[in-house]
Amino acid sequence: MASCVLAYSGGLDTSVILSWLVERGYDVHAVYVDLGQPCEDRGAILEKAKRIGAKSARLVDAKEELCRDFAFPVMQWDARYEGVYLLGTSIARPLIAKVCLQVAREVGADTFAHGATGKGNDQCRFQLAAEALQPGIKVLAPWRLAEFREKFPGRKEMIAYCEQKGIPVKATAAKPYSSDENCLHISYEAGRLEDLSVNGVELVEFGMTTPPQRAPDRVEKVTIAFESGVPTRVNGESLSAYEIVNRLNQIGGRNGVGLVDMVENRFVGMKSRGVYEAPGMTLLYFAHRQIEQLTLDRDVMHLRDRLAPEVAELVYYGFWYSAKMDAFLAMIREIQKPVTGEVTLGLYKGNIFVDRRTSPNSLYDEGIATMEAGGDYNQSDAEGFLRIQGLPLRVQARVRPRTY
Repeated sequence: MASCVLAYSGGLDTSVILSWLVERGYDVHAVYVDLGQPCEDRGAILEKAKRIGAKSARLVDAKEELCRDFAFPVMQWDARYEGVYLLGTSIARPLIAKVCLQVAREVGADTFAHGATGKGNDQCRFQLAAEALQPGIKVLAPWRLAEFREKFPGRKEMIAYCEQKGIPVKATAAKPYSSDENCLHISYEAGRLEDLSVNGVELVEFGMTTPPQRAPDRVEKVTIAFESGVPTRVNGESLSAYEIVNRLNQIGGRNGVGLVDMVENRFVGMKSRGVYEAPGMTLLYFAHRQIEQLTLDRDVMHLRDRLAPEVAELVYYGFWYSAKMDAFLAMIREIQKPVTGEVTLGLYKGNIFVDRRTSPNSLYDEGIATMEAGGDYNQSDAEGFLRIQGLPLRVQARVRPRTY
C-alpha cells in the first residue's frame, strides 16, 4: 500500500484531501505542525484526522523554531512583500515542509502531500522546499490533478462533501473563507473577500486583533528590548522567541495594531486579495527599526533597505532553502551585531508611536546634531564638501544647460 505524509492543518482542504487519499488506498500519516496557531484545538484536530482514516496523526511543536530561526531573521531584514505583507504564511511553509519530510523519513513514506491549490503560492513553497531538502521525494498536490478537480471544482463542493461525510470544518457555505494561522499572523482569502468593493476589515471576524474602532480609548505603552537585533524582553521580562511574539500579539491585538488589506501579486502571476492580522510582528518590525536608527551606519542601513525587497521576494516565492537566501541570512547576522537597545512604544487604536529609545551602541551624538551654538561640528567645513559634491553638476550645466 502506498504511504504518504500529509501536511495537515485540520482545515477544509486538508480534511477533504486526507479522506480522498484514504479512499485512493494510501496509508496517510497526518502531521500537524504546531506553529502557535492561536485559535485551534490541537487535540480535536488530531482526533479528527484519525476519524477520517489517517494511519497516524501526530503533532510536532515547531513554534519556537519558527520565531527564532525564520521570523526574526526576516524581521531583521525589514522584509515586507510589496512593501506591506509581513510574510507570515510564507515564512512558515518551508518549516512545515522540513518537519513533514523528517516524518516521511521516519515512517518510510516516499510521498509528501499538501493541500495547496494550483493557483496559489503555497504549492511553490512546499515544492521548492522539498526539492531542496529531499530531491527524491514525490510531491503530491491533489489540487493539480484533474481527477481531484473534477470531484471538487471549488470550495462549495468540498463543504458539501464534509457535510455528507460528517467531517467538521470551520468553513461554511455562508463563510467559505480560506484562512491560515500561526503565531505570526492569520490570513484570510476567498468568499466575499474576492469582491474588492467589500471592506475586508469589517467583513472578517479576526482571531488575534480587536478592530481599531473598538480598541480602548487610552494609550498603552510597551517596552521591547533587543540584543544584536534579536528581541529578548518585553516590559522588562526575559522571554523565549515564541513567548515574545505571543505576548506582543496580546498587547498589539487589543489595541487594534497590525491589520492589513491588500491586493498582491502572486508568484504564479495573478493578483489576489488578502486580509491579514499580525499584531505582534507589526510591533517587532516597528520597534526594531527604532533601535536600528540609533545603531546602524547610514550606508549599511541603506544597503539593507535596498536588498530587503529582494529578500521578501525570495521568502514569498518559496526559495528559503537556496544559496542566495543562505548568503542573505549570513549577511544580516553580521549587520545586526550592534543593534542592541530598548524602545518604548505607545499604542492607540491601531497607531504606534515612539515614547523613548536608548542603546549602548547609539551613534547619535547630541553634541554634533544640536542646532544650538557650539558643538563638535564645524559648519564651515560644509563649504568645501558641497563644492566637491557640486563639481559634476557644474560641468554638466556648462555642456548641457537646463531650461527653467
